[in-house]
Amino acid sequence: MQQHTEKENVILFPKWKDVLEEESVQALKDKRYEEALSKLDKLLSYHIRSHEIIIGKLICLMELDRHTEAQEICEELLTEKDEHYYHYVHIYLTILFQTNQYELLMEQVDYEFEMGDVPSPLEEQFQQLYTMSSKMKADLTVERSSSQLNGLVQAIEEEDHQEQWRIVESLRQMSALPTKTIPPMLANEKVHPVVKTVIMQWLAESDYNQEVSIHKFGRERIVTPSELEKLNEIAILHQARSLLEETEQKNPTLFDMLEKLLFRFLYVHYPILPPSEEVFQLAEAIKHVGQEYLGIHMEEESPQSEKMQQFSEEVMLCDSLYLSIIEE
Repeated sequence: MQQHTEKENVILFPKWKDVLEEESVQALKDKRYEEALSKLDKLLSYHIRSHEIIIGKLICLMELDRHTEAQEICEELLTEKDEHYYHYVHIYLTILFQTNQYELLMEQVDYEFEMGDVPSPLEEQFQQLYTMSSKMKADLTVERSSSQLNGLVQAIEEEDHQEQWRIVESLRQMSALPTKTIPPMLANEKVHPVVKTVIMQWLAESDYNQEVSIHKFGRERIVTPSELEKLNEIAILHQARSLLEETEQKNPTLFDMLEKLLFRFLYVHYPILPPSEEVFQLAEAIKHVGQEYLGIHMEEESPQSEKMQQFSEEVMLCDSLYLSIIEE
């Protein structure tokens, strides 16, 4: 323990400090980055931490393709907000650009401009990096979406439903624009109904304003995605939910199950939904299925109408189809 303390307390003599600094500067000039980094780390280990030494270390790490380390140092330096803050921001943005982290770069530039203190010589450079990143991000999205679309065509051919969902959800999340090959998938029997719902949501979010034909469970509907109501806003969802609410106080576990069954039923059918006048039979069918699933005994239950029987079967089918694709 004594020995460790002594080593901690060793002071670097000024002459050695100057020699190390000069040698590290020379090694940097000569592009001997490993050597320069070793000498700079030695200085830092003796708590000699000038702006020049830090910048030198960042340059070495970047030149040695050790971008993750350089990025971590920059992120730490940015929290200190010292007089060299904007120099560090510039290096940080350069690292993000070189490592294709365009979104993070754009967020950082937005933040700096919001703060409103960017020195005027750097304003233009930050703006240029932002513009280039925006373009690169768009190009990258096109490139990725093109490769994903090929995978989607294959997943449809092979009827790999989980892969279909994964790819469409991924395209949707990256805000890729749907190509002309997407709408016909809504009428393709090899595409899973849950996947068709995600495709419809993706088209709507992309403001797709052409009519499309969607086929589900032997039914067909012509819709314009950009004009569709969002799933959580549709009237029948709220109408049915209000009919199920009486259960909430009596049996919260059952109510939770009923809400899930209702949502999954509508999600799988969307946008081909039952008319509002059938909402009562739908709610009753959902109650029946929910009680059955939870093993709740129903006293003197009146016989189900044909419509309720049909809804009960569809509720069970939709529950099974939803859970076969989306894990909860």
